[in-house]
Amino acid sequence: MSSVPSQYQRVLSGMRPTGALHLGHYHGVLKNWLRLQHTYECFFFVADWHALTTNYDDPSNIAASAFDMVVDWLAVGINPGSARIFIQSQVPQHAELHLLLSMITPLSWLERVPSYKDQQEKLKEKDLATFGFLGYPLLQSADILIYKAGQVPVGEDQVAHVELTREIARRFNHLYGREAGFEEKAEAAIIKMGKKNAKLYKELRRKYREQGDQEALETARALLDNQQNITLGDRERLFGYLEGEGKIILPEPQALLTESPKMPGLDGQKMSKSYGNTISLRENPADVEQKLRTMPTDPARVRRTDPGDPNKCPVWEFHKIYSDEQTRNWVRQGCTTAGIGCIDCKQPIIDAVLKELAPIQERSAEYLEDPKIVQNLITEGVEAARDVADDTLEEVRAAMGLAYR
Repeated sequence: MSSVPSQYQRVLSGMRPTGALHLGHYHGVLKNWLRLQHTYECFFFVADWHALTTNYDDPSNIAASAFDMVVDWLAVGINPGSARIFIQSQVPQHAELHLLLSMITPLSWLERVPSYKDQQEKLKEKDLATFGFLGYPLLQSADILIYKAGQVPVGEDQVAHVELTREIARRFNHLYGREAGFEEKAEAAIIKMGKKNAKLYKELRRKYREQGDQEALETARALLDNQQNITLGDRERLFGYLEGEGKIILPEPQALLTESPKMPGLDGQKMSKSYGNTISLRENPADVEQKLRTMPTDPARVRRTDPGDPNKCPVWEFHKIYSDEQTRNWVRQGCTTAGIGCIDCKQPIIDAVLKELAPIQERSAEYLEDPKIVQNLITEGVEAARDVADDTLEEVRAAMGLAYR
């Protein structure tokens, strides 16, 4: 963790509460979270307010779905000792920052977010002509900025949301980071760094300002990260002084592009509840086996003696995720020569999926037997999240002239 600059050490990610999770969630999101929690300071939250943006007319299952989802997070190995787990609506600071940022965010910025029109097209049966739906990308920005998260794990389709957050942070800092006597305070902070570090900082700043040397900028930021004898406020001033913008109140996050395998559904499409092609993490093993045994295969294999093409078979996509090279070679050879039948081909997948789910189901059963454990962990996560969010809001209120004490 020490090799990562401090402004990028905090990660924020959330999921809408959809109830018990399936293998698509596990391979697409949760496995990545498991890696991140050992490297970064992670905040993982249940995005229940975001669920209301498209399902405000039927909120009856949100609370139960949120609980089920957290159980699955814990069961796969998300560790509350390494990551803060909490529910968005229980940290009202998100809403206040959302409101304050809405005062400075141009309407056109929200209307141009690609998913705004895409979702309206995909969800034509829903009434999405609401302020909440238009403003949900801004709520996402508030989710990120309230924790000053430096990295946000996203797929390519979500990069635009992170870029919007960067623009909002930049605009906020431009409007409110111009404290009186900023340059004098920054120069005084440089002196506190000590003679050698002060000289290096000034040289790196000059290289960046005069030559646009990006490497000099990153080196200067790393230098500031390692300073022990300046205050947090001075550090934020000096981050801003590097680029001449003023004090950095809300750091700009980076999109942390994640490579996650596309988990196929039982019918070959992407695994999704809306397609009815999922295997849930807590599904009964007998049902899992039945679902996998009855998966469709290459339609050309009408009879056992007919050769097939793995590239036209949904089962092959499972082999890409679960099987080693030797097993995949066995499948390809056996399928194309009709040396094995489709049931033979499916058996390694059945074994691998059941083996993967067994420890997850064992742990989830323990949490379900004592729900109070889960509630207590959520409460602890909420309290920790509120503490961090309060610190950010205190700075934001002061910058916007709302400090009354």
